[in-house]
Amino acid sequence: MKTIVELYKKYRELVWYVICGGMTTLVNIVSYGVCADILGIHYLVSNFIAWVLSVLFAYVSNRTLVFKSKKRGASAIFREFTLFVSGRLMSMAGDMIIMFLCVSVAMLPGIVAKILSNIFVMIFNYVFSKLIIFRKR
Repeated sequence: MKTIVELYKKYRELVWYVICGGMTTLVNIVSYGVCADILGIHYLVSNFIAWVLSVLFAYVSNRTLVFKSKKRGASAIFREFTLFVSGRLMSMAGDMIIMFLCVSVAMLPGIVAKILSNIFVMIFNYVFSKLIIFRKR
């Protein structure tokens, strides 16, 4: 039977992605809730603000904790960040579509739609980050 340490070593990246993804999701949902429910900002604008804040948090945590990027120099880091934001723009488009369908069509509460949407976003973002942005060359 494998020990917990062996399992952690084998799945370290995935464990950290889940932890950082959970924290990113928390940043996203709390930001959305504050903007939409407390400040009264339209749900799609609130969703965009939440996205910006969570992408900034996600880049730093993914780069340092999950994928342990070795990229150095302004040019390399800028390219990496640009790829990261590009991937997140794709997932934001999916997020916006899911939010619209859930809130405006299915009439679900915004926060329920946000949680459902984040499931899709987390899976897409991990695959894109692993295979494109932070892949080991």
